[in-house]
Amino acid sequence: MKMIKTIGGAILAGVLLFNPAAGRAQDLRGEIDTIIKEYIANHPDEVGEIVRDYFIKHPEAIAQILAELLKRRSANLASAAGTSASPGAAAKSAEEHSAAVENNAAELFTSTHQVTLGNPQGDVTLVEFFDYSCGFCKRALPDTLALLKDDPKLKVVLKEFPILGPGSAEAARVAVAVRMQDPDGQKYLAFHQELLGSPGPASKEKAMAAAKNQGLDMARLAQDLASDEVNATIAEDLKLARAVGISGTPSYVIGKDLVVGAVGIAALKDRIEAARGPTAN
Repeated sequence: MKMIKTIGGAILAGVLLFNPAAGRAQDLRGEIDTIIKEYIANHPDEVGEIVRDYFIKHPEAIAQILAELLKRRSANLASAAGTSASPGAAAKSAEEHSAAVENNAAELFTSTHQVTLGNPQGDVTLVEFFDYSCGFCKRALPDTLALLKDDPKLKVVLKEFPILGPGSAEAARVAVAVRMQDPDGQKYLAFHQELLGSPGPASKEKAMAAAKNQGLDMARLAQDLASDEVNATIAEDLKLARAVGISGTPSYVIGKDLVVGAVGIAALKDRIEAARGPTAN
């Protein structure tokens, strides 16, 4: 079983790097490669499930991907498979995380490429990095929705972090296109709930259906999918994640702190109140 997971992790890296369906720009592949290796190391079970589902639907891809992987150095294959937790960005200390957040504050909290929900002038900002195929993100969705509903002083920023396969990448691109024609974020939030709340891995088809269900202009959406804005948004989010030390989803930046994983609403509320400081309320 361990060997199957190892091979599955390496094949998934090949899917994302070499499958044309991923539709990723050439200059993003190195960044994605590093993120994939770290994610595979820390989430072998979830990666194995995604690999299985993908190849059930696309058996013809196996030969192409294995041929490409054989060209890789054995050291790169071992690294891609990830048999133990990789240090790298995830090994930053709390002080280093805080410094990284401060150094990237403008792009984290006020970027023109992001989705902003809740109170735009909130006293605390919660930034969530997520993937539409991530089971833990799906579990954490009610936490985000509850915070938006119950905390009128909270600003919530959503960042695309598509690291779980071609379907995630395609869904993220559709999500950016949705954001481009919905400045106030209401249709985006409904789209986000539908797509992230749906069972199983994400796909372009699921994302387009969710967009249509929320009344988006589908002709404009198709046009926006090919825009530079989509590439710029994904590129910025990937670079931000690496800079801050994020290698998995969901991950949150609250104030200057990094919170990793679906920690639950109580823990998120505690971090939000801590960011507000002792004089809050």
